[in-house]
Amino acid sequence: MAPIARRIVEAGPITVAEFMRLALSEPGTGYYATRDPLGAKGDFVTAPEISQMFGEMLGLWCVDFWERLGGPASFLLVELGPGRGTLMADALRAARVRPEFRRALRLHLVEISRPLRAAQAEALASFDPVWHDDLSTLPAGPTILLANEFLDALPVHQFQMTEAGWRERGVAADGEALAWTLLPPGESLALLRPEHQTAKPGDIAEVSPAVRAIGATLGARLARDAGAALFIDYGPARSGLGESLQALRGHRAADPLRDAGEADLTTHVDFAAVAAAGRDAGVKVFGPVEQGAFLRILGIEQRAAMLAAKAAPPDRAAIAAALHRLIAPSQMGSLFKVLALASPDTTELAGFA
Repeated sequence: MAPIARRIVEAGPITVAEFMRLALSEPGTGYYATRDPLGAKGDFVTAPEISQMFGEMLGLWCVDFWERLGGPASFLLVELGPGRGTLMADALRAARVRPEFRRALRLHLVEISRPLRAAQAEALASFDPVWHDDLSTLPAGPTILLANEFLDALPVHQFQMTEAGWRERGVAADGEALAWTLLPPGESLALLRPEHQTAKPGDIAEVSPAVRAIGATLGARLARDAGAALFIDYGPARSGLGESLQALRGHRAADPLRDAGEADLTTHVDFAAVAAAGRDAGVKVFGPVEQGAFLRILGIEQRAAMLAAKAAPPDRAAIAAALHRLIAPSQMGSLFKVLALASPDTTELAGFA
């Protein structure tokens, strides 16, 4: 029996949020804590693995914002969930256009996976990265932060409207298997927001205190120290109703309950919640805007043309296919959004028309 199932059999039903936490980040057994899930041999592929152009555009965005800050002689360059270090390696290569930027940066990576930390150490060795388990140990100072497909893996509470009102969904034992259940009414119902009040019986609401906490923590930091945080993830621009929890294993949809701890679990990001937490902390909010529009403004189509001009015909086709996947509305271009939090005196940011 899997560790999560054994725990639920012994202790009783748990919330969906606790189930996600155990399945993804529990030390020693959690999915992200114990493996490299990326690439053809893993369970999913993210934008940095699709094309170097993605990381290059973000690297140039960082350089542009550093210049808007006045080019501080020392600043923190932070990435949340850096994967194998591919995005940051591409970003820093593009940043060679400003050697002063590369000399000024102090690289900090927030990562719980030891296998991925090893890959990051190899990819980014020349920048002497410092690792953190969470945001709490980041030092103070001017900060530029990137988070690509990080928020979607943070735990969410799920609530279901019944004929008798809202109930929180949970996970219970059904013999040696796991099953969805409804938990007794409790204090967690206070997490529901005004936009959920139009629900009808059967409707599902997802709320992530963890996502809101990221927005609040970074908002407080950026209100105090100069900087910006850029989030790229998938989900709707506005909060609403709907169930989005999904599992991926071997690049295919999986049963979240049957494959607990062995599959990736994600949900759509509530960008409006991140924005609200940032505004409450006193920072400027930019976006969300669609990923396709953001990358076009930054110049990804021109970069693709430059790469294609020097490439052999098979490579040109691959460049075109990668560009299409990143920016086309039918691919990642519309579902994926970009949101930024920035210090209060920020007037504009590249990529946000």
